[in-house]
Amino acid sequence: MSQKNTYKAIDKFAILEELKSGRAGRAGVASKYKISVNTLVKWRRRYELYGMEGLEIRSCNKSYTAELKLQAVQDYLSGHYSQYEIIDKYKISSRTQLKSWVDKYNGHSSLKSYGGGTQAMTKGRTTTWQERIDIVLYCLAHNQEYQKTADHYKVSYQQAYQWVKKYEDGGEDALQDGRGRNKAPEELNEADRQKIAMKKLAYENERLRAENALLKKLQELERRRR
Repeated sequence: MSQKNTYKAIDKFAILEELKSGRAGRAGVASKYKISVNTLVKWRRRYELYGMEGLEIRSCNKSYTAELKLQAVQDYLSGHYSQYEIIDKYKISSRTQLKSWVDKYNGHSSLKSYGGGTQAMTKGRTTTWQERIDIVLYCLAHNQEYQKTADHYKVSYQQAYQWVKKYEDGGEDALQDGRGRNKAPEELNEADRQKIAMKKLAYENERLRAENALLKKLQELERRRR
């Protein structure tokens, strides 16, 4: 049975040192001190992040600014970092804490500093189906830079992110909001269809130009190394 919050910081440190010695594995150490393996892992990560202070029993939540929360969430949604890399980078207490911020962000809730403070979420706006297609194509042509796309079209980061994911899963039809404001695909006239097709072609050409430019730079660097 777990003895949650009964060990002092110095006791936790001694337990971690015993684990570090290799005389017993995590399961053995956890069983000996009647704690869960998960608790043992949390102690170790908190010690790695904050030292002895991280092993102290905390009576209140650690304070994080709204800006830090937003940056951590955006790093997570970018797919470029693992959860552990993010909590190490921003000194977040746990993956559970990070996940709660991501859930709030994707649910269009505000990310605030602990105890209140400035909201760090860009407010979304109403868009048409054609606009969402345009936004997605722009984002894909720019290496899925969601923040750049959001700034360019004055929408929120999470809107840009969710629309791209919907497009990847279900194509243009998946971008309809179902509330009757936009034309269905079969209702588009020829001019609308040509406009969308031209935008697709323009963004695809832009993406190819960017890839070619990058390839030329890499080839030039390779020549210089020889």
